[in-house]
Amino acid sequence: MVAFWATALGLSLLLYVVLDGFDLGIGILFPFAPGEHSRQEMMQAVAPVWDGNETWLIMSAATLFAAFPAAYAILLSAFYLPVIVMLCGLILRGVAFEFRSRTTRYRWLWSASFFLGSLVAAFAQGSAIGAFVQQVPVHDGVFAGSVFSWLSPFALLCGVGLCLGYTMLGAGWLVLKTDTAVRDFSYAALAITLSGVLVFLLAAAVSVFAMHLRVADQWRQRPVLFVFLVIGAVALVMMLYAIVRQRDRLLYPMGVVMFGAAFCTMVLAVLPYIVPFSMTLAQAAAPPSSLAFLFWGAGVVVLPLTLIYTGVVYFIFRGKVVRGSG
Repeated sequence: MVAFWATALGLSLLLYVVLDGFDLGIGILFPFAPGEHSRQEMMQAVAPVWDGNETWLIMSAATLFAAFPAAYAILLSAFYLPVIVMLCGLILRGVAFEFRSRTTRYRWLWSASFFLGSLVAAFAQGSAIGAFVQQVPVHDGVFAGSVFSWLSPFALLCGVGLCLGYTMLGAGWLVLKTDTAVRDFSYAALAITLSGVLVFLLAAAVSVFAMHLRVADQWRQRPVLFVFLVIGAVALVMMLYAIVRQRDRLLYPMGVVMFGAAFCTMVLAVLPYIVPFSMTLAQAAAPPSSLAFLFWGAGVVVLPLTLIYTGVVYFIFRGKVVRGSG
């Protein structure tokens, strides 16, 4: 049961990152689009799926709370501030998404809110991930830091890096879904954001080893991590090929592979810990009877159902956006 719920948590987090990541990235690209018609088309490219993408954030939080309550207590205490900032960004973004289409006079305000909410949410998530990798201070199974313990140069660097990564995913999604000026704009954005992602990855790798973080030791102890490094490098080469050859259908999937490789690298670098090097999955898990009870409800019904309706929605709304189709 512990292994099952750990897998469910990892799957939910990964799906949130690669699905909600692209529409957050589109929000970051929004003010740079070439005109109002292009911005409307960008909205249409995410309108059928953006709300459902956030289901996976709820699924991740619920799984952590129910299956690993001790880790939930530590991590929420450690990241109260970035979590609140992230939620405020997501709320602002959601309101802006709905209100923008219902006004003309104040459309500029809701366009700016859509951009700001997306940027803030992405930056908060990246900063929290950076602080998580850097290690959460824990003493006797209790968070031992302050409300600002997460705040460090490395965490802020990761915040910028995730914004760049999400923007790369967003541009890849727009290339996949559009066939007008938005597509040309997205190809230009991809070249810039992919370069930014590469600079971030290099800076993050140097920082991890320069700061002697414990995750750096895992590269010597677990050579399997290099497999995911190779997978990420192959995906990068394929993205560069797709940009040069303008292979629309290849860009977003390769971006997903890059994120997947990075996610698997991070997970394998800290396992069997769920709170890095302080609390293992087994120590954080709920009692076996609780995990079994959850399995027959959330595990057998809710998780498969959410996977099914996510797949159905993406299948129904496949293909390029047609301007004016609603």
